[in-house]
Amino acid sequence: MKPQLQLTKTAASVFGLMSLISFGASAAPAPSQEDLRLYDIATAPKAERLHDDVAKLVSFGTRHTLSETQSDSRGIGAARRWIKDEFERISADCGGCLEVVMVGETVSGKRIPEPTEVVNVFAIQRGKTDPNRVVMMSGDIDSRVTDPMDFTSDSPGANDNASGVAGALEAARVLSQYQFNGTIVYAALSGEEQGLYGGDVLINYANKHDWQVQAVLNNDMIGNIAGINGVINNSTVRVFSEGVRIAETKEEAKERYFSGGENDSASRNLARNIKSLADQYMTNLDVMLVYRLDRFGRGGHHLPFNKAGLPAVRVMETNEHYDRQHQDLRTENGIEYGDVIEGVDFDFNAKLTALNAISLASMAWAPAPPTGVKIEGIMQPNTKIQWDASKDKAVVGYRVYWRLTTESEWTHSRFVGNVSEFILKNMVIDNYLYGVAAVGKDGNTSPVVFPGAAGAFFKVI
Repeated sequence: MKPQLQLTKTAASVFGLMSLISFGASAAPAPSQEDLRLYDIATAPKAERLHDDVAKLVSFGTRHTLSETQSDSRGIGAARRWIKDEFERISADCGGCLEVVMVGETVSGKRIPEPTEVVNVFAIQRGKTDPNRVVMMSGDIDSRVTDPMDFTSDSPGANDNASGVAGALEAARVLSQYQFNGTIVYAALSGEEQGLYGGDVLINYANKHDWQVQAVLNNDMIGNIAGINGVINNSTVRVFSEGVRIAETKEEAKERYFSGGENDSASRNLARNIKSLADQYMTNLDVMLVYRLDRFGRGGHHLPFNKAGLPAVRVMETNEHYDRQHQDLRTENGIEYGDVIEGVDFDFNAKLTALNAISLASMAWAPAPPTGVKIEGIMQPNTKIQWDASKDKAVVGYRVYWRLTTESEWTHSRFVGNVSEFILKNMVIDNYLYGVAAVGKDGNTSPVVFPGAAGAFFKVI
């Protein structure tokens, strides 16, 4: 009978704990954390369409920033006009739901010795209820060979970065069939290989039009599965993100030094959000979060956005093949060099495009990330987290997150209802990292916001 008595006590303890959890929960039930539309979006991008787009971009011979602009068949001018026409065709199919823009600035610099117009092409899908809030997918139009100043040699740039531009076009085809609360921008940027000029051009446009840029997904090489090290893998993708904000002030750095946040910039929590969406809605794709701005000693077109204080990450293949990057077309010692279309796996290209599409859709459907997030609890048994109450009617509540300081991703969360503060009882502030996200009625949740300037998604004024 003794073992039976022990079992009864154990069962009673479990029941009591469950009752305590139940009675301690928020009065408002938590909404579903699953949006069935995202499963459809995750399978919508088509490899065949991506192949056709990459083939067309390759057909322009070179897309070097300094290349021909007047020809209809060769050079970056022909390429960007074709991209504009393609965005307009997509818009026509959705009844004019996209505003297609070409905007350029004349620049010069180390790799642009003579004043040259750098022109971006992008399509704007306006949000219905929160149109100034923008999430963005970008790829780079321009290509190059071994010599970054060689603007006449053939430079197919199939993977680097026709794959990214094709992804932005395909994401527009898929998502233009839906309506969103926030605005989505699909961008083809120029001048990347010459010094990341296109990013600055788009930032200036965003500032002029009062965009609240919530997220930039920079796609640079999303079609190669065969690495220089012999690894062939079509089931992983890297997402790079800055840890400490490059744009933080000295005062913000001092605050972060004493309160934490080295691993919780908005860009880093954007990356975590992308991974959580992939885990939920995609099959046979593992997101590798790389806690570094970019590859070692290298950079990409998300950097200008980070410098402007905006959340931005780089999405790219896991296995790079350096014989196919920045190379003259040639064969040496039996090795073929050059970024040709045969090096692109379009099923993989479609998979990474889908990752972008579900991320853009979820964030555009979800409410904006909370603002004014603050935390307190020094020398207290409890931790209190606060945020600004949103006026957005799409917000049904908030979810508070926490994790041990040694954990790389959020491990615990709790829906706390439509409130603007919450006390985590008997949780000492020193032992955990905390954040909060806004929850929409359809289950889509904003990225998590870490307290203070270190984690803010929108500029702290």
